[in-house]
Amino acid sequence: MAKLSLAALCFAVVDQTQAWSSLNNNNNNVKTTATTGLADSRRAFFEKAAALATAVVAPQAAQAYAVPDLPYPFEALEPFIDTPTMKIHHDKHHATYVANINKATEGKDEVPVLDLMESAIEAGPAVRNNGGGHYNHAFFWSEMMPADAAAKTKPSDQLQSLIDKSFGSTDEMKAAFEAKAAPGATFGSGWVWVVVNQAGDELKVVNTPNQDNPLMKGAIEDGIMFPILGLDVWEHAYYLKYQNRRPEYVSNWWNVVNWDKVSENCAYVVENHAGVPVQG
Repeated sequence: MAKLSLAALCFAVVDQTQAWSSLNNNNNNVKTTATTGLADSRRAFFEKAAALATAVVAPQAAQAYAVPDLPYPFEALEPFIDTPTMKIHHDKHHATYVANINKATEGKDEVPVLDLMESAIEAGPAVRNNGGGHYNHAFFWSEMMPADAAAKTKPSDQLQSLIDKSFGSTDEMKAAFEAKAAPGATFGSGWVWVVVNQAGDELKVVNTPNQDNPLMKGAIEDGIMFPILGLDVWEHAYYLKYQNRRPEYVSNWWNVVNWDKVSENCAYVVENHAGVPVQG
């Protein structure tokens, strides 16, 4: 509403200036020098006010990247991921990465954040940490859903076939994932991923430190691979509810995984041999 009021002020002061100008012209023959000076002063005042109001309501320069809205309410992942964590994680942590990647890329050509990933490490810490942080979180939000709905999803035939080929079974894949997510395997802050290899015929479980991801050249030993599932194991993702019990967080997280979305990611990667695009 404030912007509308300021905009209205712009038009009002311009109209008033024009009205006074017309009045001065109609009465030009009876003006005194003092009256002319007063009108000119008023006109100058309102022209400055209009200019100031216009500057205030002028839109800011567009930002290349934005925090995407969650596809569910903050409380939707309860009791497995708590509401306060979701609010802080999405509105504060993710927003900080977005603000910083916008600063890091200011004045450069706007490209999807996915396009920044391959060369992110080479580009330096600002793009690596913040571009990675934006991509990873946007990817993370999209693969989850409320537990009652998640329970009705399952891997597609394509994904299940790759799981069985690569790990033996879904349970064995989950066990490998949880082992990689354990504090001893992913020390400190990082992510754990299920990825598709370059050929599109095998899955692996890998981990990356900080905000790195397998799309970045040099992030993992086997070269670039394509994530279809990822879990944030930074403490900010779980500490309010789980404190130092990361394994419990990881185990509970399976309850909110949207396997339909993971299957969609898998199909995209196998067909395109490229990373999954994200919103924002």
